[in-house]
Amino acid sequence: MAQNEDVNRGPVSRGEVGRRPLFAVGAVLLGAFLANFDSRLTSIGLPDLRGAFSLGFDEGAWLSTAAIGSQIFIAPAVAWLATVFGLRRVLGVPSLVYAVISLVIPLVHHYPTLIALSIAHGMLLGTFVPATLMIIFRNLPIRWWLPAISIYAIRVGFALDTSPSAVGFYVEHLGWQWIYWQGALIAPLMALMVYLGTPHEAVNRALLKDADWGGMLLLGTSVSMIYAGLDQGNRLDWLEAGTVMALLIGGGVLFVVFLVNETLVRQPWAHVNVLFSRNVGLSLVVILLYTLTSLSNSSLVPNFLSVVTGLRPEQSGVLLLTYGALPMVVLVPLSIYALRHFDPRTVVVLGFSIFAAANLVGTQLTHDWVREDFVPVVLLQSVGQAFTLLPIIIMVVSNSDPTRATAFAAYIQIMRLGGAEIGVALMGTWLRVREQIHSNYLGLHVENGSIEVTRMLKSFSDYFASHGAGTASARAVEMLAVEVQREANVLAYIDGFWLCFWLAIAALIVVAFITPPPPGPFTPEPFGFAKTVMRRCGVSVKA
Repeated sequence: MAQNEDVNRGPVSRGEVGRRPLFAVGAVLLGAFLANFDSRLTSIGLPDLRGAFSLGFDEGAWLSTAAIGSQIFIAPAVAWLATVFGLRRVLGVPSLVYAVISLVIPLVHHYPTLIALSIAHGMLLGTFVPATLMIIFRNLPIRWWLPAISIYAIRVGFALDTSPSAVGFYVEHLGWQWIYWQGALIAPLMALMVYLGTPHEAVNRALLKDADWGGMLLLGTSVSMIYAGLDQGNRLDWLEAGTVMALLIGGGVLFVVFLVNETLVRQPWAHVNVLFSRNVGLSLVVILLYTLTSLSNSSLVPNFLSVVTGLRPEQSGVLLLTYGALPMVVLVPLSIYALRHFDPRTVVVLGFSIFAAANLVGTQLTHDWVREDFVPVVLLQSVGQAFTLLPIIIMVVSNSDPTRATAFAAYIQIMRLGGAEIGVALMGTWLRVREQIHSNYLGLHVENGSIEVTRMLKSFSDYFASHGAGTASARAVEMLAVEVQREANVLAYIDGFWLCFWLAIAALIVVAFITPPPPGPFTPEPFGFAKTVMRRCGVSVKA
């Protein structure tokens, strides 16, 4: 019975420590950053890509969905593929193919071919992040784990804060093609790092023989369909669109079939019992709440600067780069130091508290705010990023079985990619609905004939008349409508900051229910005085 339970937890994941750990760390750095940068650049640069490829709005929206949905399709299975075929095969050759496709995509203008290449491009890109995470646990000495995971963790916030500047630089100075061509330069270098930093591994034919291909196909298809439904839901108005409902319901049904499959097959690929731990389950909830809370950084600030103040990505990117990305790089060593000496739950509480403070500052938003007024918000968000995601990952890993990383990684990737899309869909719908509500409420107070409205219309009409406008009255009414819409947008973004604030509070409450993890490689080491006292009391401490 014990043996059957052990098999049901998924394949054992072990690896040989690489002889050149610096190259392995380099592969982690390049793979993790490339994956996030590429996805982020595509989403931010989508307006420029639509113009460059001569696409309509709907065609451009499906281009983005195809590129990211294909990542979600392959990402859960990458850890298993790496366990069976070895990291060199899973990362090396795909990264070279990815470089070739990155070179070709800007030269294509046939829409079906463009979609097909975007899907292939996304599937290859989807291997990078989960495979580089496997490098850490399979091929690096334990003492390297924390610094390497910090690189993995910082990539999220760093990509969010630097990608607007990168898009602006490419479009304005080098050409929009470099949104894709940067990958053609970085991917081969990553392949070289993988070859030098990871050992050669033979194909695990025992696992390959009993492969749960059906389970992998079911999970990948279900989560990618759900992603596509979420991604298109806000644009197509959710329940009113048959396409969205078909994707969401179909994906949900396939996911249930996947769960049933994992209970029936002889050797399941990713049985859900790897999650049957209180701390693991709560940690995954914290990851989801972190993804939603950090929307204040990835969505609210840059979108406000774009929608309300009319700044282009490169203009808002200066703020995010200077006060978001750069402080984060400086603070990560401090975060590592804190995790070596303090319980990761304490560090997570600090990070979410700072996120809550940043969102609280954001609720003071007015239409007069310009780029520089967001400096305190972005700076606090940067500190929150540095002290949140890394300790969350440490909590998850500390409470899970590293030898079952292959099965556990499937669910981590679903939470990483699916949680991000849930957040984007939630925030997009929240802002749209709140803007409509505030616009309606404001409109109720704009009464034709009232003293204030008459005075504003006369002021606008006189302005347009003085500039020779023959339709001054009509232009004045239009200007008043623009003012109402602007204020409705401002109020909607304030509601967005309030939403992120309460999500941060919810995360603090969930963290309070997480118990200390069992002793392991991430157990914090007491400071000198505490260590001396503990040893004198007969308590075992790390050397």
